[in-house]
Amino acid sequence: MKKEYDFSKGRRGPVLTAPPGKTRITIRLDDDILGWFREQARAAGGGSYQTMINDVLRSVVESRQRESLEQTLRRVLREELPKPRKASGRAAAR
Repeated sequence: MKKEYDFSKGRRGPVLTAPPGKTRITIRLDDDILGWFREQARAAGGGSYQTMINDVLRSVVESRQRESLEQTLRRVLREELPKPRKASGRAAAR
Protein backbone atom coordinates (compact mmCIF):
# COMPACT_ATOMS: atom_id res chain seq x y z
CA MET A 1 0.00 0.00 0.00
CA LYS A 2 1.27 3.46 -0.85
CA LYS A 3 2.01 5.94 1.88
CA GLU A 4 0.26 8.69 -0.08
CA TYR A 5 -2.51 8.66 -2.65
CA ASP A 6 -3.33 11.44 -5.12
CA PHE A 7 -7.04 12.30 -4.99
CA SER A 8 -6.67 15.59 -6.90
CA LYS A 9 -8.53 14.16 -9.90
CA GLY A 10 -11.10 12.35 -7.80
CA ARG A 11 -14.81 13.05 -8.31
CA ARG A 12 -17.81 12.62 -6.08
CA GLY A 13 -20.65 10.40 -7.16
CA PRO A 14 -21.14 6.87 -8.41
CA VAL A 15 -18.12 5.00 -9.69
CA LEU A 16 -20.06 3.58 -12.63
CA THR A 17 -22.49 5.56 -14.72
CA ALA A 18 -25.86 4.03 -15.52
CA PRO A 19 -26.27 2.76 -19.07
CA PRO A 20 -28.58 4.75 -21.36
CA GLY A 21 -32.24 4.13 -20.56
CA LYS A 22 -31.53 3.20 -16.96
CA THR A 23 -31.88 5.33 -13.83
CA ARG A 24 -30.29 4.55 -10.50
CA ILE A 25 -32.79 4.87 -7.65
CA THR A 26 -33.15 3.84 -4.05
CA ILE A 27 -36.23 1.75 -3.31
CA ARG A 28 -37.38 -0.03 -0.18
CA LEU A 29 -38.66 -3.58 -0.67
CA ASP A 30 -39.91 -6.02 1.93
CA ASP A 31 -37.20 -8.45 3.03
CA ASP A 32 -39.21 -11.50 1.98
CA ILE A 33 -39.82 -10.13 -1.53
CA LEU A 34 -36.18 -9.24 -2.06
CA GLY A 35 -35.14 -12.62 -0.66
CA TRP A 36 -37.47 -14.41 -3.07
CA PHE A 37 -35.99 -12.62 -6.10
CA ARG A 38 -32.44 -13.27 -4.91
CA GLU A 39 -33.27 -16.94 -4.39
CA GLN A 40 -34.79 -17.19 -7.88
CA ALA A 41 -31.63 -15.69 -9.40
CA ARG A 42 -29.45 -18.09 -7.39
CA ALA A 43 -31.58 -21.10 -8.38
CA ALA A 44 -31.31 -20.09 -12.03
CA GLY A 45 -27.54 -20.33 -11.74
CA GLY A 46 -26.82 -16.66 -11.41
CA GLY A 47 -27.94 -13.50 -13.08
CA SER A 48 -29.34 -10.32 -11.71
CA TYR A 49 -32.24 -10.29 -9.32
CA GLN A 50 -32.62 -6.60 -10.19
CA THR A 51 -33.22 -7.52 -13.84
CA MET A 52 -35.83 -10.03 -12.69
CA ILE A 53 -37.63 -7.34 -10.66
CA ASN A 54 -37.49 -5.01 -13.68
CA ASP A 55 -38.95 -7.76 -15.94
CA VAL A 56 -41.83 -8.42 -13.53
CA LEU A 57 -42.65 -4.71 -13.25
CA ARG A 58 -42.52 -4.36 -17.05
CA SER A 59 -44.92 -7.28 -17.57
CA VAL A 60 -47.42 -5.74 -15.13
CA VAL A 61 -47.21 -2.35 -16.85
CA GLU A 62 -47.62 -3.90 -20.30
CA SER A 63 -50.61 -5.98 -19.23
CA ARG A 64 -52.31 -2.89 -17.80
CA GLN A 65 -51.66 -0.90 -20.97
CA ARG A 66 -53.55 -3.49 -23.03
CA GLU A 67 -56.55 -3.25 -20.73
CA SER A 68 -59.05 -0.50 -21.53
CA LEU A 69 -60.46 1.77 -18.83
CA GLU A 70 -63.82 -0.02 -19.05
CA GLN A 71 -62.14 -3.42 -18.63
CA THR A 72 -60.13 -2.12 -15.68
CA LEU A 73 -63.26 -0.75 -13.96
CA ARG A 74 -65.17 -4.00 -14.52
CA ARG A 75 -62.27 -6.07 -13.16
CA VAL A 76 -61.86 -3.88 -10.07
CA LEU A 77 -65.60 -3.91 -9.37
CA ARG A 78 -65.74 -7.71 -9.72
CA GLU A 79 -62.78 -8.07 -7.36
CA GLU A 80 -63.91 -5.53 -4.76
CA LEU A 81 -67.69 -5.71 -4.59
CA PRO A 82 -69.34 -8.52 -2.61
CA LYS A 83 -70.95 -11.26 -4.69
CA PRO A 84 -74.74 -10.84 -5.06
CA ARG A 85 -76.77 -13.33 -3.05
CA LYS A 86 -79.07 -15.61 -4.98
CA ALA A 87 -82.80 -15.11 -4.44
CA SER A 88 -84.61 -17.89 -2.63
CA GLY A 89 -87.17 -19.98 -4.55
CA ARG A 90 -90.16 -18.20 -2.94
CA ALA A 91 -88.93 -14.68 -3.65
CA ALA A 92 -88.07 -15.57 -7.25
CA ALA A 93 -91.59 -16.99 -7.84
CA ARG A 94 -93.36 -13.71 -7.00
